Amino acid sequence: MFREYYDSPIGIIEVVADDEKVNSVLFVEEINSSNENHIVKQVLQQLDYYFKGETIHISPLSISSGTPFQQTVWTSLTQIPFGTTTTYSDIASRLNNEKAVRAVGTAIGKNQLAILVPCHRVLGKNGSLTGFAWGTWRKEWLIQHEKNHSQR
Repeated sequence: MFREYYDSPIGIIEVVADDEKVNSVLFVEEINSSNENHIVKQVLQQLDYYFKGETIHISPLSISSGTPFQQTVWTSLTQIPFGTTTTYSDIASRLNNEKAVRAVGTAIGKNQLAILVPCHRVLGKNGSLTGFAWGTWRKEWLIQHEKNHSQR
């Protein structure tokens, strides 16, 4: 495994990859030993673009680690445009399973690819900033950052 860190405006982001794909992009509290490969370097560059307000595209992503349902939810998150938000119930509806709102929320909570699989773009039905593994203050910051840069 290869690992490196990105010092973002809202905290340290750890990027982990293997020889073929990105495995995780997570906010962490501390930096450990690091060694990067070409995939990690690409993600770090894309994170830099993102925090400068540009849209990013990373592949290949490692979304094969979850259940088929989780993978479907995570893939649907990648379809939410930069600078926009949606709701958990909207995602459940798009998956033709309106009753799966809680399951969608659980799947989103297990996302290991912060920013790349933009779970921060999902809000509660009333527009509330419900749930974000790395703190709702980060979720709010990311949403506002994207809105500020998508209106140029």
